[in-house]
Amino acid sequence: MARIGAPEIPEHGRLAENVAHFARALRAAGLKVGPGRVSDAVRAVEAAGFSDRRDFYWVLHACFVSRPEERTVFAQAFRLFWRDPRYLEHMMALLVPSVRGLQEERAADPGARRAAEALTQEAPPPPQDHAGSEDVTEIDARATASADERLRSLDFAQMSADEMRAAERAVSRMALGLPQIQSRRMRADRAGRSPDWRRVLAASARRGGEIGALPMRKKGVRPPDLVALCDISGSMSEYSRIVLHFLHAVSNRRDAGWGRVHAFTFGTRLTNITRHLDRRDVDAALSAAGREAADWEGGTRIAESLAAFNRDWSRRVLARGAIVLLITDGLERGAPDQLARQMERLRLSARRVIWVNPLLRFDGFSPRAAGIRSMLPHVDSFRAGHSIRALEDLASVLAGSMDAGERGRLMAMLRAAQPTQP
Repeated sequence: MARIGAPEIPEHGRLAENVAHFARALRAAGLKVGPGRVSDAVRAVEAAGFSDRRDFYWVLHACFVSRPEERTVFAQAFRLFWRDPRYLEHMMALLVPSVRGLQEERAADPGARRAAEALTQEAPPPPQDHAGSEDVTEIDARATASADERLRSLDFAQMSADEMRAAERAVSRMALGLPQIQSRRMRADRAGRSPDWRRVLAASARRGGEIGALPMRKKGVRPPDLVALCDISGSMSEYSRIVLHFLHAVSNRRDAGWGRVHAFTFGTRLTNITRHLDRRDVDAALSAAGREAADWEGGTRIAESLAAFNRDWSRRVLARGAIVLLITDGLERGAPDQLARQMERLRLSARRVIWVNPLLRFDGFSPRAAGIRSMLPHVDSFRAGHSIRALEDLASVLAGSMDAGERGRLMAMLRAAQPTQP
């Protein structure tokens, strides 16, 4: 591997190999680097020469960086790959917060962590020449399939750091197509039943008052908006983090068949993080959202947070018939009556309210907590959200299924638990 501690770079014959290894590291860190860019980088470095470290940096930067959010990842990867000894210790230290906890992990720069993880992973063994060998290698893929199935059903709170990263990648690839709803706006359509009188008068004016064939129109369709309210208190932070990965993917695929996506977090207060999810880099987006939400892993005030949403944001984001995704365990310490009123108002303002509760992962779950009993009557669907499989089921519900999940069973338990009137 090449070293640029001094103004000179090592032997010229290793240039292409070193640049190719560096490109693989950038690709592992998330940059879109292909063979064409590697070839361009080698030719560019040969043309620019190796006399100055800064020139070498910017030549590779021009060849490999195409978006503003990739600059930080490239800078960290360059310093680590080309062996700056002082920076290597700093980069290795950035891998520690992923084990120590979310609070310290959010303090580390996301681009630095991605570069460190990509560049410190074990390199694949070099290819061997098996010419003339008649040995046949058989690969048993059953263990791989079993591992994938285990990952899909594993609880997010029980995952290791590597399993959590794999889960985040799987969740970010999930597709979501919301059902179309009828719009108030009319659009031109020959099969429509309502004449487009504006176009009729415009055409008549051009023809000197003569009215020809009547242009028709009908009401159009559009996808509904999606509004997510994520509980980021101490018991919910890991689950909400995965859901935010899912929402980031939804927000950045505008042509997939849904409308606007609005995201809010709440613990002890409500925070709008919608603008942060517009960033293409998911690590940078969630890092910015974590800095905006100062109450991450704090207490829980569901009723007060819903009251703030209903008062300040409900008319803005729910006016177009949005679907509300509520991610919380429902463990509220405040007054149950206030929580029930705020949930009722939220339900009357939204097209549908889907409650995602990780507590459903427990067998025999029952609505014993006062907060859960207050919220349950005012939701349309009550579903688990503790694993990849549960989020896949959630995506199918959002895509148009009217499945109420566990709501019917739990509502029956609530009615059975109520005292009978004499």
